[in-house]
Amino acid sequence: MKIVVTTIAPNIAADVDPRFGRSACLIVVDAETMRWSAHPNPGAGASGGAGTVAAQFVAEQGAEAAISGDFGPNAYRALQAAGVSMYVLGQSRTAHEAIERFKSGQLARFAGPAMRQPQRT
Repeated sequence: MKIVVTTIAPNIAADVDPRFGRSACLIVVDAETMRWSAHPNPGAGASGGAGTVAAQFVAEQGAEAAISGDFGPNAYRALQAAGVSMYVLGQSRTAHEAIERFKSGQLARFAGPAMRQPQRT
């Protein structure tokens, strides 16, 4: 199973980045073998739609799951449409730790982006 984790640097030992669309790197990991590859997040520098761009990259990698601190509404819809399950980091500090917690069932599934209430004037 391929899993993508958001990180601040291109290494599985790097700290996780709580942002999905604007994370610095995306680490693609084979959960069975723990082989991994690091990629710059193509959405990080996007002027708009960063979450959608990152989600497209995740889907192109054939990932079945993504781990991050949060997923915006556009990323959520794109990942959901691609059949990618989303999980929140919880107490994980590094990408390696996040994968280990995922494998042991310790990460919570992302329930969806919080809907913002319209402001009253």
